Amino acid sequence: MAVFLLPTIIGLGVFTFLPIVASFVLAFFSWDIITAPEFVGLGNFADIVTDRTIRVAFGNTLLFVGVAVVLQLAVALGLAVLVQSAMPERLRGFFRSVLFFPLVLSAASVSIIMSYLFNENFGLVNHLLGQIGVPAVPWLTSPTGAMIMVVLVYVWQNFGFSFLLFLGGLSSIPKEVYEAASVDGATGWRQFWTITFPLVSPTTLVASVMAIIAALQIFDQPYVLTRGGPGDSTRTAVMVIYETAFKQLEFGRASAIGIVLTIVIMLVTALQFRLSRRFVFYG
Repeated sequence: MAVFLLPTIIGLGVFTFLPIVASFVLAFFSWDIITAPEFVGLGNFADIVTDRTIRVAFGNTLLFVGVAVVLQLAVALGLAVLVQSAMPERLRGFFRSVLFFPLVLSAASVSIIMSYLFNENFGLVNHLLGQIGVPAVPWLTSPTGAMIMVVLVYVWQNFGFSFLLFLGGLSSIPKEVYEAASVDGATGWRQFWTITFPLVSPTTLVASVMAIIAALQIFDQPYVLTRGGPGDSTRTAVMVIYETAFKQLEFGRASAIGIVLTIVIMLVTALQFRLSRRFVFYG
């Protein structure tokens, strides 16, 4: 049996565990591939605190996560409730496929299409707005507009996974609970807040944990749509890692930034599970 597991173990060791260890060790060195590594201790981590670009990138990332994840979960839950309760069974399968479809598309290709649609000068959206007398909107060339577009494109492409999770959670709620609530006079929003939302809270925890972990690692959408601009308004932590490593050839510093981002992800995830003791109902 051990012989059959050997290829998997070797693959994990070479492509997963070894890079993790190498990245951790490299974070304490200055290395540009060309010259020999130079030990700098905690110098790379100190640079993270003093470098404005890195601080702004982490701030942008946290802002993005706060807005995008809330919007993603709200859209996913709302559509899941609508599909699960207000549609005939024949239409449910169709809408499940349609709403999940954006997730299977390439993030880069979607972002390229969106960059053309929302281009300030020749984009289709501004062209249509111009037909009704609305002046061109700087969707991707103003700091606020660029961040909004990155959020919207990301949410549109990624809410499908949370949507499927919520569908599974909603389908596990017994119909008898809603029938009993209807007898007691609870309908609409009251049923949602007193029955649906509490009983789907375990699914919300799973969906939020996975959504936050993914959002903290956002790269494709801001890189393709705005290249991190205007200025540094949409530059994210992973973009800084990429630019530091492959443009500036500072691999040790990039590894240090990656370690800090990993620690942030672990702390946020731990905080979520800690808070879940108060807000998650496992009835």
